[in-house]
Amino acid sequence: MVIEQLYTNCLAQGAYYIESNGEAAIIDPLRETNQYIELAEKRNAKIKYVLETHFHADFVSGHIDLANKTGAKIVFGPNANPKYDIYLAEDEEILELGDMKIKVLHTPGHTLESTSYLLIDKEGNEQSVFTGDTLFIGDVGRPDLAQKSDLTMDDLAGMLYDSLRNKIMTLPDNVIVYPGHGAGSACGKKMSDETQSTIGLQKISNYALQDISKEQFISEVTDGLTTPPAYFPDNVKMNKEGYGNFDIILSNASTPLNYNEVQEILKTKNAIILDVRSPKEFATKHIKDALNIGLDGTFAPWVGAVISDVNTPIILNVDKENLEETITRLARVGFDNVLGYIDGGIENWIINGGEVESQKQINASEFSKVYNSNMNLLDVRKANEFNIGHLECAVNIPLDTIKNNIHNIKKDETVYIHCLGGYRATIASSILKQMGIKDSVVIYDDFQNIYNSVTAEMV
Repeated sequence: MVIEQLYTNCLAQGAYYIESNGEAAIIDPLRETNQYIELAEKRNAKIKYVLETHFHADFVSGHIDLANKTGAKIVFGPNANPKYDIYLAEDEEILELGDMKIKVLHTPGHTLESTSYLLIDKEGNEQSVFTGDTLFIGDVGRPDLAQKSDLTMDDLAGMLYDSLRNKIMTLPDNVIVYPGHGAGSACGKKMSDETQSTIGLQKISNYALQDISKEQFISEVTDGLTTPPAYFPDNVKMNKEGYGNFDIILSNASTPLNYNEVQEILKTKNAIILDVRSPKEFATKHIKDALNIGLDGTFAPWVGAVISDVNTPIILNVDKENLEETITRLARVGFDNVLGYIDGGIENWIINGGEVESQKQINASEFSKVYNSNMNLLDVRKANEFNIGHLECAVNIPLDTIKNNIHNIKKDETVYIHCLGGYRATIASSILKQMGIKDSVVIYDDFQNIYNSVTAEMV
């Protein structure tokens, strides 16, 4: 028996490879499917099932491409009704995989079709459970993401309470829990950094599995939920209705575009230039009105939150060695309309007479020298981060809401922008420039350093 967790930090997402006696199953695969095929080939195994825990909102699954390439059967649990061929499993149905069995556990609550998969070894022992977004380590799935349902968030939270207590908590304490996400995912609110646990440990440490009433559970699970990212409904739709072949998308998006071609696309297709270089490189020199979302940060989720419309035409400014990785990460969250990349990068852009800008950045010490209690200071952290601690004069506009709150930003004086470390602040500054606010300064430093420096200066 082989169980391999394939964890992707950018999405805080766990896909799984399970194998027994030459047969393999993949749970919640990502868009780039070759990694699963190569793993199976290396082990001389055949992929028999692609198991989906639900219609994902935060990423586009690779289930369709993987099934087309391998002949594997796509499996969903009850209530799924996609627009492509699947095997619709019944609650508590047993799927055979080599010497092992996989028991289908319908666990609605996060979504109506949410399903967990219980792995039973050849001796008949319940070995591990793959819970998708039903149960996380330290948390449970949020019940407000179901699309086009007559049920309320509280209705789904009540279903989740029943699913956890009737299907998950009844499992032996030594059963290993393999969740769909970890800390950093927007699918929950206080997930652990750990990527696996046991039923017994979760009964002790997970707030949602304590001895509380359904009413208390609903109150706790629904309290403090932030607005889900705008791209989530598009990803659900793609996962439910289907999507383009990833290999074709990768090929098309790898097209080099010269200066004139880029100019023509910008004029005729309402495209944006997405600069995925580091905030430091972007600040030094960048194409006028380019949007910066650095590849080294939590790139894909921020693309989804900031650009929001997955159909937006995108031109990349990216170092060639990072081109495939960038296209892949964009496709993971459904941004398939990448028209190509700027051939020769920003240097070639300048040679051809293209307009460029720079972004002023300062560190905490430099900021403390200009700080005053009346300055135009924008904090783009999440509201819960801001509430824990913030500078006196700061206005909190979380990054993913900045376009809708541009009217709340003073435009007649320099805007100083900070976040937790500088990554989000640089994204924000590039958005402000696109919207006509050019006079901004990014405080590119750790917030604690910023706070300490300002406090020391005031003393």
